[in-house]
Amino acid sequence: MNGLWWRCLSLCIFIGTSIGAPASEPSSDDNYWAQRSRFLIEESQVSLGGRMHFEYGERAANNILMAAKEEEVDEGFVDPSSFLPARNFLTVVDEVRGSSTFQIIEKMPKGAALHIHDTALTSADFVFENITFRDDLYVCRPADGSFQFRFRRVADKKVTCASSEGWELLADLRANSSIKDEVDTRIRQAMTMIVPDPAKAYPNVNVAWIAFQNIFITIEPMLTYLPVYEDYYYQGLYELYDDNVLYLELRSTLPTLYDLDGNQYGPIEVARLYKETTERFVKNHPDFIGTRLIYAPLRNANDRQMDDYLTTFAALRKEFPDFVIGFDLVGQEEKGEPLARFVDKLRAVSPSIRLFLHAGETNWNGLSTDENLIDAILLNATRIGHGYALLKHPRVLELAVEREVAIEVNPISNQQTILDFGARAVSATTSTRLS
Repeated sequence: MNGLWWRCLSLCIFIGTSIGAPASEPSSDDNYWAQRSRFLIEESQVSLGGRMHFEYGERAANNILMAAKEEEVDEGFVDPSSFLPARNFLTVVDEVRGSSTFQIIEKMPKGAALHIHDTALTSADFVFENITFRDDLYVCRPADGSFQFRFRRVADKKVTCASSEGWELLADLRANSSIKDEVDTRIRQAMTMIVPDPAKAYPNVNVAWIAFQNIFITIEPMLTYLPVYEDYYYQGLYELYDDNVLYLELRSTLPTLYDLDGNQYGPIEVARLYKETTERFVKNHPDFIGTRLIYAPLRNANDRQMDDYLTTFAALRKEFPDFVIGFDLVGQEEKGEPLARFVDKLRAVSPSIRLFLHAGETNWNGLSTDENLIDAILLNATRIGHGYALLKHPRVLELAVEREVAIEVNPISNQQTILDFGARAVSATTSTRLS
């Protein structure tokens, strides 16, 4: 056996132990079980919710929820294949919706949604059933089988189409009964990652991210049509409200919007749309607390683009000081720039801004992607998005607990980007009261 390999193995076995230390004295049976009981109590107290005090009817409500949850856990212990959280969400989404635990949670108040992205705000059903049936929506069908959508006037030549058919009115395609069903099926498929065999379709993180990003490449030209964007955002608020979510912090790239007259609308106008639409929604639903905006452009940026981001953010804060609350960078970490590249720029403005940074959304260890966690904590991030690699950085974990930096845990997202199929990161962070 190779000596180096054996030494590494030995290190793995003995790390954290005091080699040669005397064993503790065996305790009596009564003392052992008392120690064990105290151990379980202490462990539960330091876990998420361990020190909560129930009021009014909260304990009774909790007992109902826990009974449903424990029934599913017990069934899963006997038959692991029946335990829905351990299976790919894309294959069990309908079963999840039908579970007793989900149906109870669905009716419960949720408080706040703190990690939602702008063009992933509503259900795919709303996009398909409402937006794709609107007037003036054209489709381009290039040879690669993809669909490109845009609201436009008939004579608009500004946006080219790589198809011999050119831009076709979607309503006309649907009027053709011989292709209507195929067109609708392909549109629906382009809006979701749901496939019969996700493991085969998305064998690794890069393939999964490409499929994920292609959804937004497909739908964004539809959503960024000004009248649609306002309706889409209002519908997103309604769907959250209908789910008993009463407050939203929205991450937005503040995409450029357009109208049929060729006008374009930049970050200030888009932020104003969010603010005014939120105010209209709150007026119609007075128990909804409101929305705050986190400006979150793409992390795949160069120095000049980062300067532009921060200039835009400063303008947003000046115009909407109580509405725009922070800054983030979004996108696949392996393909984007590490936070370390922009540390000096972020440090120059960080005393006056709050950072809500995506960091550690990766399985890697010792590379720039997971080391984003180090920069996030040193930049005094208010919250960390995903933080999947947090357990590989114990000092970051320690500081996150000490500084009460919340970790925005996203188990379904982690699963679909091929990071975690068993919610291990969720279990680890909730057990330490981090999330």
